[in-house]
Amino acid sequence: MATIKDVAARAGVALGTASRVLSGSSQTSADSRARVLAAAAELGYVANGPARSLRRARTDVLGLLVSDIRNPFFSELAHAAEQEARRHGYTVLLANANEDAEQADAYLQTFASQRIDGLLFSPQSSVSPQLAATLASGLPLVFLNRSIEGVDAPLYGTDNAQGVEHVLAWLQRRGHRDVAFIGGPDTISTGAERRAAYLAGRRAHGISTDDKLLDAGDFLAGGAAEAMGRILDRGVPFTAVFGANGPTTMGAVRALHERLGAEQAARIDIVSFDDLDWFEFASPPISAVRNVASSIGRLGVQGLVELIAGRPAPGQRIPTTFADRAPTDAR
Repeated sequence: MATIKDVAARAGVALGTASRVLSGSSQTSADSRARVLAAAAELGYVANGPARSLRRARTDVLGLLVSDIRNPFFSELAHAAEQEARRHGYTVLLANANEDAEQADAYLQTFASQRIDGLLFSPQSSVSPQLAATLASGLPLVFLNRSIEGVDAPLYGTDNAQGVEHVLAWLQRRGHRDVAFIGGPDTISTGAERRAAYLAGRRAHGISTDDKLLDAGDFLAGGAAEAMGRILDRGVPFTAVFGANGPTTMGAVRALHERLGAEQAARIDIVSFDDLDWFEFASPPISAVRNVASSIGRLGVQGLVELIAGRPAPGQRIPTTFADRAPTDAR
């Protein structure tokens, strides 16, 4: 197992410099920091947990790093996590990654300097050098709704396969064959899982397998609107649109109204993974998979508290429900 001396040697820095970087201190140059984090990631450095715990006093503070606080799903999750943390005697430091891996890394560095007791994290991509350093520090960590392949940390999140099955069954009941699907980035676990479930199930539900009807955004409204525009430009007709999260669905609706006009856009059935408050008041109303974001937040905190106490936390997939707001008449 690599030691901190090995990391220092690989990075070409003094042992004290490596120690300061890996403990989250800001008293190092950007160049030294980059070299130490890269070396720690290359060597798979893992801190000596017992020794670290003797040196590190508890702060009763948890870090909560969400993907995009503008997304109502993450707002609800954060509120529930904060309230549950208070129930356990913890204060929460909330940070917003804004669906930006670099911004997430900056907050991970800040959290390290604040000596938090544990981290609740909804990641944007793969393991960065900063996240590798966080993992190497031995800090207790749980993933919220998103995970990173190869990282051994409990995940508390949505049952994506079940949610997509709700949508596929709804599309089949409504008689849709030509469906435009706007996903999220495959680098994000929820984007990859929802796309995979949709592709695996569409043939069995009588839905077209024409990949010209597929596109992906960035899980934000702007990127989704661009993706919807690309599908429209291909000229393949469709009767329904499936958006892979709430902001994606919002962007798709915006693009349809701008490109087709309100009357023609209203003829297209819209279904969403994630339910936003205004969906039931849209014209026509938008059917949606409902995630219980508050449960994810509460359970994530409970799991993190167990890890901090040295007990196992198995993680959990939270079941979804479906809000069918389509007219009762058959198509």
